[in-house]
Amino acid sequence: MRKTSLIEKVRLFGRSGIDIVEVLGRSTIFLFHALLGRGGIGGGFGLLIKQLHSVGVMSLVIIVVSGVFIGMVLALQGFNILSSYGSEQAVGQMVALTLLRELGPVVTALLFAGRAGSALTAEIGNMKSTEQLSSLEMIGVDPLKYIVAPRLWAGFISLPLLAMIFSVVGIWGGSWVAVDWLGVYDGSYWANMQNSVTFSGDVLNGIIKSIVFAFVVTWIAVFQGYDCEPTSEGISRATTKTVVYASLAVLGLDFILTALMFGDF
Repeated sequence: MRKTSLIEKVRLFGRSGIDIVEVLGRSTIFLFHALLGRGGIGGGFGLLIKQLHSVGVMSLVIIVVSGVFIGMVLALQGFNILSSYGSEQAVGQMVALTLLRELGPVVTALLFAGRAGSALTAEIGNMKSTEQLSSLEMIGVDPLKYIVAPRLWAGFISLPLLAMIFSVVGIWGGSWVAVDWLGVYDGSYWANMQNSVTFSGDVLNGIIKSIVFAFVVTWIAVFQGYDCEPTSEGISRATTKTVVYASLAVLGLDFILTALMFGDF
């Protein structure tokens, strides 16, 4: 009995591995056809602009508000830590580097997954459950071209821009706390930040991170919606999977990218 139980566990483990490989294969083929198959984006530039508004502009409020408060918290905590070493004038440097290298791309990607990613999954899943995708196929319209591709490109474009906005407003939020509240000299805050931040080492690496996160989060979101069961329960599960999988992917990729960029390997 014990032997059978062990064999069953091995079988289930192997089955899980095969299922993961199968999903990765199907999602890769899905991405390839959506981006490269049959002539690009259906509906042209106008449909892309509409999706940019939906996933990008509509996410601005949560990005800006979160960025300001995170910058303020960073300045407050950084000042408390640095003041014990007599280095409170370096708080601008700490806020800028933390936001540009890490928190800007990562927190933006997590917020994007929760707000825009889940909305994309639910929207495409609802189209599938109401047979809108099947109707497009019946009249000879490729749903990957007209439904999926514009949303993919909108996500690819929006998230890096939102990450830059997050970092900028976070730095401003940090200056409000450090300069106006805690009494850090204005010139020291900005001068230390400018002297320590480099474009190639900090800004560009943050942009690269946000581009990678945009690719992965949007890919997961649209695939989960397109691949979900056409029921309300299936859409609910797919939406949950989008947030969970995208968040884990962002955090895992952040470690890998940070190790490659700043690990001195």
